[in-house]
Amino acid sequence: MPEGDTIFRAARTLHRALAGQVVTLFETQLPQLSRVDYDTPLAGRTVERVEAAGKWMRIYFSGDLILLTHMLMSGSWHIYRPGETWQRGRSQMRVAVHTKDFVAVGFQVPIAEFHTAATLERHRVQRLGPDVLAPEFDEARALEQLRGAAELEVGVALLRQSLIAGLGNVFKSEVCFASGVNPFRLVGSLTESELQALVRNAQTFMKANVAEGSGGGIVTYRGMRRTTGRADPSQRLWVYKRGGEACRRCGSAIESRKQGLEARITFWCPRCQGMV
Repeated sequence: MPEGDTIFRAARTLHRALAGQVVTLFETQLPQLSRVDYDTPLAGRTVERVEAAGKWMRIYFSGDLILLTHMLMSGSWHIYRPGETWQRGRSQMRVAVHTKDFVAVGFQVPIAEFHTAATLERHRVQRLGPDVLAPEFDEARALEQLRGAAELEVGVALLRQSLIAGLGNVFKSEVCFASGVNPFRLVGSLTESELQALVRNAQTFMKANVAEGSGGGIVTYRGMRRTTGRADPSQRLWVYKRGGEACRRCGSAIESRKQGLEARITFWCPRCQGMV
């Protein structure tokens, strides 16, 4: 599923391919985008830059036009050479930005909006918490944001993008395990060292999964995240999707259950991560 690492890698790939390129054709199946393209055509504009912000991506075009997208659970971006066969059917295409050298295709993109700089300032993307993958990541502010959510369960708080941006369900469980924190504890029960461990492990894991050489190619990075540091692909994660299996540290059976209003499944070791 696309988390902050997926979007960061996709934005980096799209920026390298498209930045400075002139749009030759813009395609979309989304009426709200086609109306804008009809009134103020994308063709002829230059792609200025592509950036990630948590789980959001922003593609900046000349003439003060910004394409803002969110992949939710199933969307992905691909990069192709002109004429190259797409790895997914055209019926799944939602957005395609053509240039002389590349075609960027967004498949099954559920959220896509055009903005100007002014309208983007009023968008909820501006209310994200500190982005763990941002060069200017502010650890002190991230800690402050989490402290202010004392009544939330840790697993719920780590997914709340207004507190800390970029983490998804995989990293939530992995970060809690590495920090020795039970994800069903209330944030207000954590010590300062436990809070610091959560934030620092979040940044460490996310950065490791976007490092140059950690994968890539023409498709956004999906599914091969690593948190254990082990070379064996079968041992790449500590607890995620390992319910009932033996903990890699203590041998206890990994437990799992739904958590929060969104009922996302959380995985944890009852011995290594203690009790609520």
